[in-house]
This record gives sequence, structure tokens and C-alpha cells, in this order.
Amino acid sequence: MDEKPAVLIIGGLGYIGRFLALYIEQNKLASEVRIVDKVLPQLAWLAPEFQEACSNEKFMQADASKEQSLPRVFDRSNGKQWDYVFNCGGETRYSQEDEVYKVRSLALSVAAGKEAAKRGVKAFVELSTGMVYKPDSQPSKEGDKLKPWNKIAVFKLEAEEQLSKIEGLNLVIVRLAHVYGEYASQFVSTALCMARVYQHLNDEMKWLWTKDLRINTVHVTDVTRALFGIADWFAVKGKSDWDAKAMGSIPTFNVVDQGATSQGTMATIIGELFGIKTGFQGQLISTFARLNMDSVVDDVNDVVLQPWADLLEDAGIHRPGPLTPFMEKELLKDTDLSMDGTRLQKVVGFTYNNPSISKELVQEMIDSYKRIGWWPGEENT
Repeated sequence: MDEKPAVLIIGGLGYIGRFLALYIEQNKLASEVRIVDKVLPQLAWLAPEFQEACSNEKFMQADASKEQSLPRVFDRSNGKQWDYVFNCGGETRYSQEDEVYKVRSLALSVAAGKEAAKRGVKAFVELSTGMVYKPDSQPSKEGDKLKPWNKIAVFKLEAEEQLSKIEGLNLVIVRLAHVYGEYASQFVSTALCMARVYQHLNDEMKWLWTKDLRINTVHVTDVTRALFGIADWFAVKGKSDWDAKAMGSIPTFNVVDQGATSQGTMATIIGELFGIKTGFQGQLISTFARLNMDSVVDDVNDVVLQPWADLLEDAGIHRPGPLTPFMEKELLKDTDLSMDGTRLQKVVGFTYNNPSISKELVQEMIDSYKRIGWWPGEENT
């Protein structure tokens, strides 16, 4: 490929999609970019730095899970085909009905994959999750045992399997750890919102389970660099160093930093940033929680939701952003998200700019929330 690739990003206004668009824009990596999403840019909580990368000229509103939308999504004005298609779409909320994931995640992946195969797209990159692995504190490699432990992962794995059967699809599967970074509104951000409430209540923030529970992470800017690097490796470098016999016919990569992030890691960072005591519930409470998950989650949410609403009101935040301390039952399980990312480094030659989560990187998240007006300011600690 002499010229720069033409890039289609499905779910392009989602958290990873917008950062991918920004990375491509800033580094002038593509000849053309199209961002497809069901949501309009005006409703997507876009920070100012994304305005250019996600501008109206590049944006198309469409539901790519519906087959009748696909010609419009995939057709280009010059009659050529897209080189790289990144599927960043799908349902990211937890605890939805099965039907929601079937339609918004599984159907989307399969429909987009079939269309990409039909049109000879050079690289179709499917975003999946590390939660498809059987939980283990030992880091899971790409070929390890699979046993998805929440609904998002169940349907993501199903999508991986169905895509791998599509004749002629140039498929790469990318399994992600917990993605964090500026403007993130999932997982790490939930812990930050909870910490802000406990700081306000002048109370100790205690985690269930143990400090050793693995909650592996990866910074969003490393994710976007990895995604584009993987597409280049596939389409330009011809899958160099890929050993199909040993690694399988479908290239699959874990994207996870080298920090082996655990609950203990996060407790330490949060304690220092918020000036609060952090700790872990004893064995007794954790055992009780395992048997009574619904009531434990309800109790946690009862403690934090009203004070959070009060904090927002006191700060004059009347149009709250996507941040919330609301804890999802599926995320409170005693399950390790523990992944091994060495294949990406060895085969693709990728290096992480942010090899582990740090106090500074988490502070950058909080600073981004302040800039965009989502964050109720700190107490003086």
C-alpha cells in the first residue's frame, strides 16, 4: 500500500473509537476516515480536543447492526473500499438483558464482518475483552482456557467465534483489559467517584475480596496505538512472525499493560490521591457477599448514590456527565482479570508508553473531569 489507508471506525464516538480517531488525525495516518455511530456527536460528551477528529464531515449516523444500513456505511464516494475497519461498537453497559447484547454487540459484529469480507477489506479489527478468559490470578495468554464471566464477555466470545467462520474475512481479534485514561467513565472512574464520596463522608473506603485480586488495566492511548499498529502489521507487513500452527489461524492479541494491576494497586493510588484510608473487608464479610451479592451491591449503592448527587448539586453541576459511583453487580465478582500481553510485544513489536497505572495517570483522569465540568471539587485534605 503506497498511500495511506482509508479507515472506517464503527462505534467511532464510543470511548475507544473517539481516541482512535484522534490518534489517526493527530498523526495523519489515514487518507480518509469515516466515523459511524448511532449517537450524534452533540450527545456524545465529546471534549473539545475531539471536535476536529470527530467532525461532521467525517461522521455518519447509522446503526451498523442493521443490514440495510451497511451499503451506506461501507460505500465510499470514490468507489474504492475501506482498507482498515475497526469495530469499536457494541453494548458496553453491564447487567442488560441478553437480547440487548445479541442485537447491539453480536449482530453488529457479524453484520459488519460479513460486509467487510464481501468487499475485501484488508484488515477487520474486532475489539473483544479479556473477560472471556477463565479467571485466574496467573496471567492468561491468548491460547488459554476460555470461560466468559459476564454477559458482555459471553456475547463478545460468540462474536469472535462467528467472525472466525466468515469466509474471506481478514480478521484480527483484540482482547482488552480495563481501559482507563482521560474522560474514561467505566471501572476505574467508578472507583474514583466512590473515593470522592468516601472523602466527603470522611470515611474509610473498603474493597471486597483481597488486595491481590487482579484488575488488569491499559491506558487508552496505548490501546489506540496498538489497534492501528496491529492493522498495519496485518495488512502492510503481511502478518510477519505469525505462526499459525502454534498460535491459531486467527491472529488474536491481548492488549494489557505490564503493571499487573490489582485491587491493592488501586487502593494505594486512591488513598494517596484523596487523602483517605483504604482497606479490604475481612474474610467473613467477603464470604457473606459471595452468597448475597444482590443485597451487598444494593447496600454499597445506597451509601454512595445520594452523597454523590449532593456533591454534584453543591458544585453546581446540573448536567452531570457519564460519571457515577454506581457499582454493577457484574463488576463486584471475585474474579481475576489477569492477562499476559507479551505476544503483542514480540510479534508486532509494540511497546507501551504507559507500562503501568500510576498516581500521575489517575490524577490526569480527575483533571480531565474537572476541565469538562463533570467533577465535584475536592475537600481540602
